[in-house]
Parts: sequence; C-alpha cells; structure tokens
Amino acid sequence: MRVLAAMSGGVDSAVAAARAVEAGHEVVGVHLALSRAGGTLRTGSRGCCTVEDAMDARRVADKLGIPFYVWDFSERFRDDVIDDFISEYQAGRTPNPCMRCNEKIKFAALLERAIELGFDAICTGHYATLVDGEHGLELHRSSEEAKDQSYVLGVLNAEQLEHCYFPLGTTPSKQIVRAEAEARGFSVAKKPDSYDICFIPDGDTRGYLAEKMGMEKGEILDRSGDVIGTHEGAHAFTVGQRKGLNIGHPAPDGKPRFVLEIRPVQNQVVVGPKEALAVSRISGTRYSWAGAAPRDTRFACEVQIRAHADPVPAVASLEDGSLVITPDTPLDGVATGQTAVVYVGTRVVGQCTIDTTVSAVPVAA
Repeated sequence: MRVLAAMSGGVDSAVAAARAVEAGHEVVGVHLALSRAGGTLRTGSRGCCTVEDAMDARRVADKLGIPFYVWDFSERFRDDVIDDFISEYQAGRTPNPCMRCNEKIKFAALLERAIELGFDAICTGHYATLVDGEHGLELHRSSEEAKDQSYVLGVLNAEQLEHCYFPLGTTPSKQIVRAEAEARGFSVAKKPDSYDICFIPDGDTRGYLAEKMGMEKGEILDRSGDVIGTHEGAHAFTVGQRKGLNIGHPAPDGKPRFVLEIRPVQNQVVVGPKEALAVSRISGTRYSWAGAAPRDTRFACEVQIRAHADPVPAVASLEDGSLVITPDTPLDGVATGQTAVVYVGTRVVGQCTIDTTVSAVPVAA
C-alpha cells in the first residue's frame, strides 16, 4: 500500500510513520506548512506546525529513510480555518479550529492531493481505531480512554475513512509510544505535546480577536434583561466564562456570575448563575456521519461536546434537517459553534456543529 504519512513534527506522527514503514508499506512523509509567516517559532508546548516542527519531522523521515516533503497549505488553511474561526466569533459562537482543520485540511485537502498522486491512504498519529463493520468501515475509540482522539476525527465521512490509517489506535498508552520513539533514536521522543490554537502560539485568544475584529463597548445583562455592567467587546467572552467579567458589584444572592449567552449583533453579553449553564437540548444543521448513517432517525447514544469531556447518555434524532440531541442529564456550559460527537458504544456515529441550545433552567418570572 502507498501511504502518505502526515508528519507534524511530534512523537505520535513519528512513531506512526515508523510503524507504517515496518508494516511493509511504501511510505512518503509530508509536513504541512500552514502559516506563511516564515519566522513562526514554537513557544514552549503551544501550537504546532512551526519551523522547528518541520525540521523535527524531516529528521525523523531521514532516520526512517523515506522521502520527505513540505507542502504549502497556508492559503487553504487561512480560508477554511482561520477565517472561519474569526467569522464564528463574529457571529457569537465558539468554534473548534482543530475540528475544522481535520475536516477541511488534513482529511480533505491533503487527502485529495494524496489520491491524485496515487496514494492509497493517509497515515496519522491519532489515537483511534478503524473496524470493519457490517456496513463498511467504522471509526472507534482508541484502546486508551485518556488519550482517545476519536472526538476530533468525528468530522470524517465514510469515503475519507476508507483512506485513513491510524497505526497507534491499539497502543495502550502514550508512554509506550514515547519509549518506542526513544528506542528508535528519534529526537522527538521527549518533545512535549502541543496544545492551544496553532495560529495563536502565545495563547492570547482574546488579544488575537481584538486585533482582528476590534473592540467596542457594550452592555452586560442579567437573564431578565437588566443592564448590570459594560464590557470592551462581546467577542472576548465565551459561554461558561467566570473570570474577567468586571461587573463591579456582586449578584443579589452573592453567587458568582457566568457568561450564559453572547449576542454579537447587539454587542451584548448575558450572565447569570452557574445552574443556568445547564443545557437540556442541543441541535445542529451541519451534521455528518462517520461511516454508514444510522438506520433509525431516532436512537440511543452518548454525546461528547469537548475533546476531553466525559460522554453523556442521550437520544439523537433527525428533525427538520437538524441533528437534535437530548441528553439524559443536562450538559454544562455548552456554546453554539462547539462540536457534538455522537457515539454508540465505542463507535463514532457522527457529529454536528451546535447551532442552538435549550437551557434546562427557565428564566424566573
């Protein structure tokens, strides 16, 4: 099998590429240049896809004796990920750029080019497994729940799964992968994991948005619609946020206030008690199935709304062009723009970008 190994410069993709070579596949390594800022450097363990990462990936490829290339996907990344990130915040939603990158770049743009060049599959260092099911390939959780990355792959469709290769899916722990990298002599064996948003390497999302979108004063409201304070820009807030509200006086009951809603058109932020963050229903029109679509339009499942959140038992249904998910117990602090991934057992069934939420706590009269 001809395999294109996506090499981020981290330890996981390095070991995945090595295992693909050992399995007897014809492997070519590729690193994606996603930024045209030539001097972009790595800051601690923040971000990925920097100059240092490209050099680390090349060193691993050289050690494996495989061809290695750097492909410039910066324009596509800007259009599909960065611009989407900004527009989602402008609309008052909280996007997940890593999900969008997997959907639009790593398993769309990269896969398209790979197929054009005659490759059979893309190999990545994701911790997830593929299983031959009754109706085709299925995407499942990895063997290690703590490292499981099936959530961020929930955007993949049946055709894309046919061209995926995840050599680390059955590996019990990250420690084993690091030990294997060290035994192979890879310099990335002890390299820290990347985190945060790769195009905001300093981690200052608020400052980044202020630079891109500007700041404009607006009102902070309580759930009854009364003005209780002001802010410097609604896009600087996220649902569930507690710190940085700067209202200046306590709530009547003395309890902390949390951001419940962001209204970008009015430039308003709605705050209230923690219990008001509970959500009894979510839905999204932008949904997809990871493999074969479910046979029933209503089925029992588990829903996960963040990469490291615990799955919650729920019922999913298709209603008027939307995937509607009703959890058995309310979800906490859900924001529109987030991704809800639906599981049945260990299998990823599908996902949706959350468009609407329904609070489990009605506004007091």
